[in-house]
Amino acid sequence: MQIKAYLKPSCGWSNGVRAIMRKHGLAFEDIDIINNRANYAEMVAKSGQPLSPCVEIDGVMLADISGEEVENYLLANDLIKPTDKPADAPTNAACSDEEHAKMAAKTIRFF
Repeated sequence: MQIKAYLKPSCGWSNGVRAIMRKHGLAFEDIDIINNRANYAEMVAKSGQPLSPCVEIDGVMLADISGEEVENYLLANDLIKPTDKPADAPTNAACSDEEHAKMAAKTIRFF
């Protein structure tokens, strides 16, 4: 299975996607859309919209998706087996107030 995940380096939703990948031991390409303008442009072109995370699994783009939704897609399409192993981070949550404050302190330039 080929997985490309268009993620922010620090984001509750992005961390939820990463947690699902770790939970199921899935290899994936973690594509930084904040620090690389070309990656963000690629995500928008492929997904048809500007919101993240976006996860491409074997050519199928899942746009603006949570880790929980990624896991549900993988299970529904028999790409993974159910497991009782818990995720090591929330899989359906925005950034915490602490994470937002940390990001606000950094200067980020898209262009």
